[in-house]
Amino acid sequence: MHSNQTRVTWESKPNSSPQLISSQSSSPPHSILTRHLHALTRHLTSSPLTLSAHLLLTHHVTIKQFHAHPNGSPSIASKICSQFDEIGSAVAMARRMEARGAKEFNWVMRRCLESGFCDSVFDVYKGMRMLYVGLDGYTLPLMNQAVMRAGGVGEGTMIHCVGIEMGFGSDVYFGNTLIEVYAGFGATRLAYKVFDEMPERDLVSWTSIIGGFVRVGDGLGAFGLLNEMRVMGLEPNAVTMIAVLQGCCCDWSVGEHGKVVHGYMVKKGFVNDQLVKNSLLKMYADVYEVEDVEALYAENESSDVVALNILLSCYNSQGDTEGVLERFSETQGEISPSKETLTLVASSLFKYSSTRQGQQLHCFAVKSGICDHVLSTSLSTMYAKCGDLGASVQLFEEIPHKSSVTWSSLMSAYVDHGHHEKAVELFNRIQLSTRFEAVVDILTTLIDTYADSGALRMGKVVHGYCIRNLASTNTESNSMLETSIINMYFKCGHVSSARHCFDVMIKKDIIAWTSMIEGFGTHGLGLEAICLFDQMLEEGIKPNGITFLSLLSACSHSGLAIEGLHFLYFMRPRFGIDPDVLHYTCMVDLLGRCGQLTQALALCFKMLACPDSRTWGSLLAASRTFDHRKIGEYAAKRLLELEPENVGYHVVLSNIQASAEHWADVEALRGVVASDMNVKKTPGWSCIEVDREIEGFVAGDRTHPRTDEVYRVLRFLTMQMHDTVLS
Repeated sequence: MHSNQTRVTWESKPNSSPQLISSQSSSPPHSILTRHLHALTRHLTSSPLTLSAHLLLTHHVTIKQFHAHPNGSPSIASKICSQFDEIGSAVAMARRMEARGAKEFNWVMRRCLESGFCDSVFDVYKGMRMLYVGLDGYTLPLMNQAVMRAGGVGEGTMIHCVGIEMGFGSDVYFGNTLIEVYAGFGATRLAYKVFDEMPERDLVSWTSIIGGFVRVGDGLGAFGLLNEMRVMGLEPNAVTMIAVLQGCCCDWSVGEHGKVVHGYMVKKGFVNDQLVKNSLLKMYADVYEVEDVEALYAENESSDVVALNILLSCYNSQGDTEGVLERFSETQGEISPSKETLTLVASSLFKYSSTRQGQQLHCFAVKSGICDHVLSTSLSTMYAKCGDLGASVQLFEEIPHKSSVTWSSLMSAYVDHGHHEKAVELFNRIQLSTRFEAVVDILTTLIDTYADSGALRMGKVVHGYCIRNLASTNTESNSMLETSIINMYFKCGHVSSARHCFDVMIKKDIIAWTSMIEGFGTHGLGLEAICLFDQMLEEGIKPNGITFLSLLSACSHSGLAIEGLHFLYFMRPRFGIDPDVLHYTCMVDLLGRCGQLTQALALCFKMLACPDSRTWGSLLAASRTFDHRKIGEYAAKRLLELEPENVGYHVVLSNIQASAEHWADVEALRGVVASDMNVKKTPGWSCIEVDREIEGFVAGDRTHPRTDEVYRVLRFLTMQMHDTVLS
């Protein structure tokens, strides 16, 4: 509000009627809606109500002038206020009503709630208390609604105390809203205390407390309350059963009873309600197999777009892209898709890699007029995942209001396609084109970009930004960002910096511990990785399969065969984790690096999981290193059986045959590669940060402007290494 605007404030004196005063100074502590009341410049609708309304419409008189008009009765004020967008106008008019009772103030409070001005409800309530207006049975429930939207448990407790003090403790309506307040903020114990102390309870009371238990994930408690309610002779309604269905989804201990609940709902006739049908379908999608979901969906003859979205989401969670596309095609013409429907279809096309179908979906969204920024972001990501980065960028530029998710998705697309420098340029553009705020997902993507490109100095700049702007917050997203910073330092070779970042982390989750173990292993610090693993166990952090994979990899890079076998064989007895093919592959690689090829081959036959190409590839690499031709040939043949189209395996086997001087076999393999395979190997590339610029290099490429200087330094380094080996 501008400083030169007139403010409407409350002034109350003992034994005198409160009056409106005009003030140019800051509002007093007990002013009502001073920050919401603006100059009245908006017009009423064309239909005139009274002379007062006409004055407001034509001359824009002040609120004070209107209040002074003799026709300003409560009924007329209500009609006029209902056509104002400014809540302050409604409150100010209520102030001048001749019959200033709880009913009029309740009307203003309700109007504030409907318009989203929840803070104003508290201001109106303060005015009521200052004017000694008595409360009725609707005032405090309205306050509870405001607390649910813009307050907390503390405000709810204060309303609770006021209600008891003023004699509303036994009021069912007040008790029900109070239960909803406590349950809404997760204070289930307080909600149940209110519920337990209520002398009378209706169906709303039971439904509210059941929903409160469901909200905190206590499905078992919700079922217990349902049974208790039925014992008391009160049968649930559709809203109650929807809460019970949500309890089946949030608590796996009662999820198996979902079909029992379904049977009860069929018996009582609840399944005729479309909202109940959708809730039932959602429960099946979360708890049971996709076949059960499909069968239930087929039984529903009047499925709407919500049911369709639930089914498509179920397909998506199962990775069934074809199911999503087929079901979407079948329902076209029968069900009008929503934005959520098209977003689900677009996200399913990520794995399908079908640019043509993505374009068709995009055209359909544009023609339907339902292409908002969320759907556009999903389509942009879909184009990038399908390999059409140009279309992704073009669609990104067409989005008028870009959210942090939109910016982050394009940054991720640039990183996935290897355009690290464009990701950095995009981050700079974010800061220039918008009011930049510390958005964790964007910073995480940027840190990953710098880590992949080796830009340590630029990564430190972002790290400093995070310290300055995010140090005071402690969220799960920040933990992910801190873990990305640790990985960045490891990838750039700064082990000490990574360790320092880990040590100062306030909350270390399993991902952070695993990243540290993996980083130590990558740098050949196997013993340090084992010590860190022991420290993690001492602090009560339970490892997962990825943790053991990083630990075995660390043992492999450091040649710790005995320790590696120890960790492999105590995964299941101590932690209940079954080793999979990746764990065995790490162990095969470890034994192969130590020269124990026979033991590595034996492990391939003993492992519970079936060896894949990575397992045999590790054994093949070790066979070449230690010149074990027989095991190498066997591993290469198994590789060719698994992936006959892989050219690299043919080349390795050819080199093994050449080392044994089996030239006929070498020529045969090379002939197969040359004649039967369309060989086109992707060239290797690397990059380095120089003066805050990322320079990229491709194998065999001489188009770089400083090619001569680069190759001159490369020859010098090669000579240095050669001299070092000879000495």
